[in-house]
Amino acid sequence: MSAYGQGGFSYVEVLVAAALLALLLLPAADALRNGLEAGRLASSRAVLHHHVLGRLEEVLAEPFDRLDAEALAAGGPGTLTAYSDALGATDRRLVYLARYDGDDADADGDPFTGVDADLLWVRVELEGGSVGLQTLTVR
Repeated sequence: MSAYGQGGFSYVEVLVAAALLALLLLPAADALRNGLEAGRLASSRAVLHHHVLGRLEEVLAEPFDRLDAEALAAGGPGTLTAYSDALGATDRRLVYLARYDGDDADADGDPFTGVDADLLWVRVELEGGSVGLQTLTVR
């Protein structure tokens, strides 16, 4: 207590409190920064997901016979189709089509042999494979 009877914090107490506050705020600021970065990455990935989903919906809107002809022309699940974006396009979407063996009638466990004529496998992915979606469609 001072000579005037007023109480207060000493310089050492204020210094210790400031040091403790700084020590506690550093991890909190780091966690906040990490959370913001994760939010940016999730937002970016969501945009790419919707980019791929849009192409998948465009392909599925095509008549089945046209998709089937393109799948036969491709010759298998590893061949790009004409529904893919042009070479050099930003966030290029690659589209694969193939007939699909849904009932595994040939019992070989390979869904792309012994195929069913009324069932197609459709895959759309970003070049580089970071985001992709696939589905089956029927006649």
